[in-house]
Amino acid sequence: MDALPHEPPPEVVMDVIALIGRIVFTLCFILGGIGHLTATEAMSGFAASKKVPQPTLAVQISGIWIIVGSVLLILGVWPDLGALMLMVFLLGTAVLMHDFWTETDPQAKQMEQIQFTKDLSLAGGALAIFALYAMDPHPGLNLVGPLF
Repeated sequence: MDALPHEPPPEVVMDVIALIGRIVFTLCFILGGIGHLTATEAMSGFAASKKVPQPTLAVQISGIWIIVGSVLLILGVWPDLGALMLMVFLLGTAVLMHDFWTETDPQAKQMEQIQFTKDLSLAGGALAIFALYAMDPHPGLNLVGPLF
């Protein structure tokens, strides 16, 4: 059945859906990155407790990293690179910051395990987004398109 003349082509609809998905996916990273830069002292204390070297600098750099990755993904300026940047952040955060296997308190262990698996799940989503944008053809509404 042919599309009615007033309906947008299916490709346009999917491009808009992909854009909405990119925005929704990156919202937590943009807000988190802002938190890294506005609450650096508090976050640095947690990073120091996890034995992150130079915790203040690490918090600031990671905040900038996730904001840049998110902006690349939202704008479609090398969205595959943006997705990889978020995946790297998430894997590092899961292992370094949510090491539930070292916790002895059952409640703390459970909370860290939830955060660990959440980060792994989001890393999987970022990897899927990378694959989606690295494929040819990739969803449109990109300013530049994929790097890889």
